[in-house]
Amino acid sequence: MPINIPVDLPAAQILERENIFVMTERRALSQDIRPLRILILNLMPTKITTETQLARLLGNTALQVELELLKLSGRTPKNTPVEHMLAFYKNFSDVRDNYYDGMIITGAPLENFQFEAISSWDELSAIMEWSKSHVHSTFHICWGAQAGLYYHYGVPKIHLREKLSGVFTHRVTHKGSILFRGFDDVFLVPHSRYTTAMKHDILKVPALKILAESHEAGVYAVSTDGGRQLFITGHSEYDPDTLAKEYWRDKKAGLNPKIPANYFPNDNVNLAPVCSWRSSANLLFSNWLNYFVYQQTPYNTREITGLKI
Repeated sequence: MPINIPVDLPAAQILERENIFVMTERRALSQDIRPLRILILNLMPTKITTETQLARLLGNTALQVELELLKLSGRTPKNTPVEHMLAFYKNFSDVRDNYYDGMIITGAPLENFQFEAISSWDELSAIMEWSKSHVHSTFHICWGAQAGLYYHYGVPKIHLREKLSGVFTHRVTHKGSILFRGFDDVFLVPHSRYTTAMKHDILKVPALKILAESHEAGVYAVSTDGGRQLFITGHSEYDPDTLAKEYWRDKKAGLNPKIPANYFPNDNVNLAPVCSWRSSANLLFSNWLNYFVYQQTPYNTREITGLKI
């Protein structure tokens, strides 16, 4: 089934070239089916790239998905045209009265700041609080996961001695998790971050359970009971060349970055990396949509009950 996104969104043309079925809004309205409404709070600086990455994964399922894009009102992106933001992004005030089957809160390049020191923290906090009563399942990614764990459960983020960058081996440690149904015993995920949430801090919270971990990258997936909130510390949505672009960007900025681990063939930065995480990324997002969104959300989203924490 297709993903329903605005026809003029750059992601639409990219996905059509990849043979991913993109449905126009006009055609979607003619179908006698309620699409899953997914809201994406996009905090990444390269917004068009992130939109495309997430739309690609959400569109690779048997479910009809309708995307809406949300921004923080206090932040002006430097890498995205103003015209694009005006055309496709909404403010929180525009969606406050709406209800959604699912929501994705992306990562953000804000790891070196304390949460309360971020100018948009109050608005982000308001959105996360609102999600408890207006979204059935919220999927937090990387910094978004750290922010969610901190806001909802007081789990602190810890600065690492050096940036964690690379593609790392993971295992499912909660064997009954349907989020990882169909996964191999070992699967790969890209990570790119300076901070982390520690396992012992997460285990202090009875409402949280750890689903998957990495010996090198630490805790990867955390869930509340029933999956109303999911926290994913890596970047399964990344394109094959995303870590390479980040590496060259940091090198140009004089940050002397380490070569991303397990990424470039033989650690040769002049060779194209091989994507080794795409199948698990597609399965992760399809499991979320199917088991935690489609099969659990009330048909009338206004019947979503508040999440008690």
